[in-house]
Amino acid sequence: MTPVDFDWAALGVNFMVSVVAVAAVLVATFAVAMRVGRHSVIDVAWGIGFAVVALATALLSIGQGDAARTWLVCALTVVWGLRLALHIGRRSAGKGEDPRYARLLSKAPGNRTAYAVRSIYLLQGAILLAISMPVQVAGYSQRPLGLLALVGVTVWAIGLLFEAVGDAQLARFKADPRNKGAIMDRGLWSWTRHPNYFGDACVWWGIFLVAAEAWPGVLTIYAPVVMTLLLTKGSGQRILEAHMRDRPGWADYARRTSGFFPLPPKKAGTARR
Repeated sequence: MTPVDFDWAALGVNFMVSVVAVAAVLVATFAVAMRVGRHSVIDVAWGIGFAVVALATALLSIGQGDAARTWLVCALTVVWGLRLALHIGRRSAGKGEDPRYARLLSKAPGNRTAYAVRSIYLLQGAILLAISMPVQVAGYSQRPLGLLALVGVTVWAIGLLFEAVGDAQLARFKADPRNKGAIMDRGLWSWTRHPNYFGDACVWWGIFLVAAEAWPGVLTIYAPVVMTLLLTKGSGQRILEAHMRDRPGWADYARRTSGFFPLPPKKAGTARR
């Protein structure tokens, strides 16, 4: 397929509709946040926002691209996004503000609400729209599904498995009062300190591979790269591990457990990075 086969104008319209859809999700989320008194509810909206973009793209691109690719990418995104939203919603129910947002808002130079809108809602909305481009582009790609799409679905499935199983294992661990204050080092958490983050990254590399099979999906490679960097260097692994560093047992756990990519746990006396 050549570049001229791709309808850039239709993609532009799709992007503008996605901007409006994401803005609607964020406005609703902000209203909920003001009512419950915590801006961490935006973490629930993160997955919902991607699902909304995927559904909008699937509907807007009817008759434009390959229907199988469009609805496949839509399904992959919606399943991931809604699972993540439900998990975070259950996990945070009845709790106070997330320490990450509390620290961020404590540095507000002026009005905290205005600062929250700029540094939380607008920033996350922009990142969401940027990362969602493989989903949007896939809706207008006319090439039929092939082998690379199968590889992408496999990578996505591995990612979702790591993310869902890791979250479930951690939830069960925390539900046991005997584990209060202990470090989770069982199951997938013995192979990587962040099976949920690793899974999240795989999901987006998988979606990218499905989109990259047809022009110009390959141009959206920045999306999984950005997602991976956010999970490892941004608001994910880096901040969480800084918070966990002083907990008893963390240093030993970090020495024997891979930081991101799953690897067999090291024996005592050896170290992981």
